[in-house]
Amino acid sequence: MRHHRLTPQRDPAMATASAARTDVSAVAGRSVPPVEGGADLAAYMSDMGRRARAASRTLALTPPEAKTQALHAAAAAIRAAADEILAANAGDVAKAKADGMTGSFLDRLTLTPARIAAMAEGVEQVAALSDPVGEVTESWTRPNGLKIERVRTPLGVIGVIYESRPNVTADAAALCLRAGNAVILRGGSDSIASSGAIHRAFVSGLKSAGLPEDAVQFVAVADRAAVGLMLAGLDNNMDVIVPRGGKSLVARVQSDARVPVFAHLDGINHVYVDKAADLDMAKTVVLNAKMRRTGVCGAAETLLVDQAVAATHLKPLVEMLIDAGCEVRGDEAVQAVDGRVKPATPLDWDTEYLDAIIAAKVVDGLAGAVAHIEAHGSHHTDSIVTEDVATAERFLAEVDSAIVLHNASTQFADGGEFGFGGEIGIATGRMHARGPVGAEQLTSFKYRIHGSGQTRP
Repeated sequence: MRHHRLTPQRDPAMATASAARTDVSAVAGRSVPPVEGGADLAAYMSDMGRRARAASRTLALTPPEAKTQALHAAAAAIRAAADEILAANAGDVAKAKADGMTGSFLDRLTLTPARIAAMAEGVEQVAALSDPVGEVTESWTRPNGLKIERVRTPLGVIGVIYESRPNVTADAAALCLRAGNAVILRGGSDSIASSGAIHRAFVSGLKSAGLPEDAVQFVAVADRAAVGLMLAGLDNNMDVIVPRGGKSLVARVQSDARVPVFAHLDGINHVYVDKAADLDMAKTVVLNAKMRRTGVCGAAETLLVDQAVAATHLKPLVEMLIDAGCEVRGDEAVQAVDGRVKPATPLDWDTEYLDAIIAAKVVDGLAGAVAHIEAHGSHHTDSIVTEDVATAERFLAEVDSAIVLHNASTQFADGGEFGFGGEIGIATGRMHARGPVGAEQLTSFKYRIHGSGQTRP
């Protein structure tokens, strides 16, 4: 996935702001005054919230087949608009280069024909998912004859605030629509033209399928005050906020939001190599967990090795990582096995590197590993490598993270890998959604009760 690379947002140049004002009219499908901030922006955002609320009521009653048709139409429209999307993206990329942005940032921002095709395929994968809305998750009959059902319902209006990845526009729109929710998208100023072009294509698909255009709206101005208005709830018209971006963005959303937030602040993920671990498997899992993609939130940031196998497992693991181009920062035991290991500082145990760097430590068995993860982890994703099933079960039970794995890479922390057809983000809180947030997690529930004239004594 994705995902949560640290990326600062910047105020746009006046030329970008002018283009954004033009997009406001195009996106909203109606004439609106230039939006510079203050009262104009507040009115624009408030109107967006009201229209989203109205659209959400329609979507909540839309049959699954109609949503499926709309998603297929949106995917087709994205493919048809590939040239327009690429042209818009070229402008965003040119500006980013002029601003001196780094190669990793440019990679996240840049779209190609293949990436646009993958974006459309992702929308089609969401279309193929079973519709969660209306699903009866549990039912029972009371002694008095009342029949009670717990039924999935949409959340309502979801706000998605993201940074440099324009593909989030289509991913988030598709998942929200599948779950019967209206969505308000606020992308980063660096990708505003690209995201706007993707949004226009997506909405044209909705329109052709007869669904309300206001079901998927895009904040086409780069003014940061728009984020504050979304966090305030848009006059009680916003039900959930999902931030997709760097730590500073997520921290602000979690601090300032007056509506519920699905998010994670850090992905400080661990791989624990137990005394009963197969060394070859441990090497495979650790290397993939750290080095497959270092900039995703599922990348491993800390390696823990049981002291019972430090003599046999530690040196091969450390050498493998360093030879693969990964910097290792270790405690004294780790430093002793390879002179290339740098001393770890206390800060290293609490750092999400999002880079080819890993902290490594020898621990006193399972208890030591669990204690370290509890003290320094972020409740995101943690893995154990062991052939001892009982030890694995203890790890899976005792580690309080959203995702815990046995003999598998932490890089499986991805909604697509879970069979969700994608994700809108990963949540590490303990309320409602936890782990990858897919279509099913973008629903709530209500109780339907069927009686035959019962009254309460």
